[in-house]
Amino acid sequence: MPIRAEPSILCTREWLATHLGAPGLRIFDCSAEMLPQPVGRSRLVSGRSDWEREHVPGARYLSMFHELSAPQGTVPYGLPAMEHVTHAMRAHGVNDGDTIVLYGSGYLGPVVRTWWVLTASGAHDVRVLDGGLEGWREAGLPLTADAGPEPVPGTFTARLRPSLRADAQEVAATMNDPRGALVNALSPEQFSGRGGAHYGRPGRIPGSVSVPFRDLLRRGTSWFRSAEEIRCIFASAGVLERPRIISYCGGGIAASGITFALHLIGRSDAALYDGSLTDWSADPSRPMVTGEA
Repeated sequence: MPIRAEPSILCTREWLATHLGAPGLRIFDCSAEMLPQPVGRSRLVSGRSDWEREHVPGARYLSMFHELSAPQGTVPYGLPAMEHVTHAMRAHGVNDGDTIVLYGSGYLGPVVRTWWVLTASGAHDVRVLDGGLEGWREAGLPLTADAGPEPVPGTFTARLRPSLRADAQEVAATMNDPRGALVNALSPEQFSGRGGAHYGRPGRIPGSVSVPFRDLLRRGTSWFRSAEEIRCIFASAGVLERPRIISYCGGGIAASGITFALHLIGRSDAALYDGSLTDWSADPSRPMVTGEA
């Protein structure tokens, strides 16, 4: 069956089940366990062994950390060079114009981070499976341990979309600019500096608003809230009317979920501060604040 156009970057399990085996459909399991550390970036544990036991038919395993992060970068899990993304995705058989569907089990962060890397690298049709593997299994949809044949190398060519990525210089300029919004994706405790892991210095970048990524999901699940609920959350934070929205967190993973949600409700110009607080707090001249906003 040819792939039917779908307006949303959030893919339903019904749509995916209907299109399994379609030409030009590439499915990836991006599962990884994140183990928070008291200070600094979380430690990632690969989900490949779970993928080997069972996965959506036709899905390959794609490691956000090992395959789609800068190998020698100073920013944890930073966006790699476009040549690196090109090589990784061609090795998985991805072609320009393919529809890419990403899913995971457990914490959704590595999945939405992979979405951002591919979208910022010029892939035009990247979707996230709503509900993840848990939702797929709950519906009694097929699973397999068959890894399938090695793919024929693809033709995908990564092309950076610089507007989707912000650096420390732009973030500093946005702190006091009423045309811009800085959105902190971490927990309220981390936002205020009262508790939780921090990334060199506790607190937040001045001028930020708090929209925890977890609040955009149905409690305790990998299901996103409705588009209208998400729109209301961002509207309440006062960011939707700003021409420029930049999300950040500790290392660019939770904030990828904020960026995804903004794109989901039509703000396809929303950007991510790739280095986030790990990069920001490394320079003691850059200000941080604590306490309630």
